[in-house]
Amino acid sequence: MELFGLSLAFFLLGALASLALAGREAAHRLGPAGAVAGSLVGLAGLALTPASAVTQATLPWGLPFGSLALGLDPASRLFLIPVYAVGAAAAVAGSLALAGSEAAQAGPDRRGPHWFFYNVLLAGLALVMAARDGVVFLIAWEVMSLAPFFLGSLHDDEVEVREAAWTYLVCAHLGAALVIAFFALAMGQAGATGFDALAEAARAGRFTLPSLLFFLAFFGFAAKIGLVPFHVWLPAIYPAAPGHVAALMSGGMINVGLYGLWRALEILPPPAPWQGWTIAGLGLASALLGILAALGQGNLKRLLAYSSVENMGLICLGLGLGLVGLSCGNPAMAALGLGGALFHMLCHAGFKSLLFLCASEVLASVGSARIAHLGGLAKRMPAVGTLFLLAGAGIAGLPPLPGFIGELTMALAMLAGLDLPGLLPRTASAASLAALAAVGGFALAAFAKAGGLAFLGAPRTPAAAKAEAPPRAALLAPLFLAAGLVAAAALAPALLRFVGQAVLAFPGMDPAPARAALEQAAAAARTVGFFGAGIIALAGGLLWLRAWAGAAHGRRREPTWGCGYTAPTAHMQYGAASFVEPTAKLLAGPMGLTRRLDMDPGLFPKRATLFVVSRDAARDKLFTPLFEAVARLCDAAKVVQHGKVHLYILYVLATVVLLLAWKLS
Repeated sequence: MELFGLSLAFFLLGALASLALAGREAAHRLGPAGAVAGSLVGLAGLALTPASAVTQATLPWGLPFGSLALGLDPASRLFLIPVYAVGAAAAVAGSLALAGSEAAQAGPDRRGPHWFFYNVLLAGLALVMAARDGVVFLIAWEVMSLAPFFLGSLHDDEVEVREAAWTYLVCAHLGAALVIAFFALAMGQAGATGFDALAEAARAGRFTLPSLLFFLAFFGFAAKIGLVPFHVWLPAIYPAAPGHVAALMSGGMINVGLYGLWRALEILPPPAPWQGWTIAGLGLASALLGILAALGQGNLKRLLAYSSVENMGLICLGLGLGLVGLSCGNPAMAALGLGGALFHMLCHAGFKSLLFLCASEVLASVGSARIAHLGGLAKRMPAVGTLFLLAGAGIAGLPPLPGFIGELTMALAMLAGLDLPGLLPRTASAASLAALAAVGGFALAAFAKAGGLAFLGAPRTPAAAKAEAPPRAALLAPLFLAAGLVAAAALAPALLRFVGQAVLAFPGMDPAPARAALEQAAAAARTVGFFGAGIIALAGGLLWLRAWAGAAHGRRREPTWGCGYTAPTAHMQYGAASFVEPTAKLLAGPMGLTRRLDMDPGLFPKRATLFVVSRDAARDKLFTPLFEAVARLCDAAKVVQHGKVHLYILYVLATVVLLLAWKLS
């Protein structure tokens, strides 16, 4: 706990220094320094403490309710890893980006407040993970929810950025309202605010509305996780935010919703099977709809945002299956489902933050993240292209990268689910397995599109043809994340055992069969790693042989996508629309695509243009009307904002009188 407190101190020092020195160059140095120092100290604290250790401390607290109870347990430590690792990497990347091409846009006066909110976000995330009291949790949750609004709106002179930031803020507080309602109801029924007291009240049967509590917690935290239909803020804020902010939000912040749901499930009474199937069902729907929407995107950062919807859906699928196993007395399914979900959470954090940092370098070099404006970047930005393709392969679940291990563990949970009593649960487990395979296939297609069209082939625009590789320093953060992911692939069995500490600590888990099931998954990961290393060695040998043969016998180079033509052009390549056109013929609805083909009449038309537009049905049909209603309500409330001071004083007096009357009644 001492190093955890020291990391918080560095975050706060970095925040205060950035704010105090706003407008000076020193603010831009001390802000990232505080974030990096706090993150590295936090990581050191996690590394020096056994994974199974449980520590707790209660500090002086000036409020008349709640207590400043903080603690760390296996689940807290697990969720803090991506916060610290991505927080440090994104701070380095953001420091270099804001000192370079983005500096002119951001302006020196904005960088100080920007790093203030960056450090505040890291401190809020860490406090949420360590809170052991409902009041502290809600305060930290609000701090953590507010900071991204200011981080994402760094370039608020653009209309799209302002709209994206407000979309995030409204969604975040709609979810926060449900989370507050959950804790208020739970604390009111338990008569206490501490997590231990709440869990004790649940075991004693003092929660009179456990189903309502479950839905409040699930939907409240689902808004932060980004499950369908609460996902609309992700494809809005991720493309609008600076690359390092998107990396931190996708790698560190989005997991806090999953952590909150995990902690709420520990507080609530033992789960019923329908609760597990509810989480698994919504997770599966999010995974399918998210990856189909990603496949239809023409903007690289928006594609990554929808990919986050898919991956968080997969994580919730594993979580739901784990709860089903727990409630049905199938400890193997429970351990593999929960373990696969947590393992995939770590992998997604690393891969997705790496992808956003690479996309940020593409945007800085080309000036656009639209796939139609890219192409051929691997020759001009080879390191960025290699890292992007590595992360794309990992997030698509290709072996032996760790993304495959997480999905394999969840697949083992589904196989264990075939032993559940009853035809319906067995059918649902088999259907989940088939859906997981389908999601994997669509994910591979989506990242083949993103990587292939952006980095391979020929440049589609003059800007792409003139793209330059970023300076070496800009590759430090992506290489740090890539090294961590390669290490995760090599040490996947050990990482699974580390994740297993949080699984074994989940209430109601039978440790002996759960540990055996996790060992089975670790053995499978070891086998995958062995064969993966062999395939990589074989591929490397074949590439070396090909290079040697080409050098020995004279190699002839032809233009990419030449296909036998003597004068190929970029128009011969697949575009973002033509790549998905076959799939869109079958799945245009779930992909949110509308197609229009403009073609000259006749058997031999001289001109034909295919337009493919991607729209989000949840945003258009659900949240846009809701946001408009909220805006109308806020406008109506302006009637009390009339500028008359004596009436404002009357409001205050009336409030005080009402509070006194309520207190004395």
